[in-house]
Amino acid sequence: MIRTMVGRDDLLIRPLTYGDLPAVIAVERRSFPTPWSLSMFVLEVAKADGICLGAWREGDLCGYLICACYPEAYHLMNLATDPAQRRSGVGRSLIDGLLARIGADANVTLEVRVSNAPAIALYEQYGFRSVGIRRRYYVDTGEDAIIMWRALGTPWEVE
Repeated sequence: MIRTMVGRDDLLIRPLTYGDLPAVIAVERRSFPTPWSLSMFVLEVAKADGICLGAWREGDLCGYLICACYPEAYHLMNLATDPAQRRSGVGRSLIDGLLARIGADANVTLEVRVSNAPAIALYEQYGFRSVGIRRRYYVDTGEDAIIMWRALGTPWEVE
């Protein structure tokens, strides 16, 4: 477990368990117009080589991260912060927790909505760079996704 200080609040980053999934689903539904299903989260938590982290403050789930491991890279599949907790360092702490587990030089990829400027800015602070577009990636709106990569040797420390 990683305990970090974000402002004056104590934030605990720890692996998700099956028992955490009701809270994860609640945050997912508040965060996305087309939320993942419970079975999708169960499958990811069950993977021995995946990384599923939750951020907890005063016993409440503030956000979570789901990352799959593939031979060539890690794939950050889902990162959500409860809407009431946004801009409080939760996403940053989850990414720090991920990178602490996989190593500073790990290759990581993700997709992000082209309209999600705050997320894009956060990822860029960690060395992610845009490498392409997935047209009409998001089925709910038909919005494009930016494909971002953080390649070997990219500094990930946030200033």
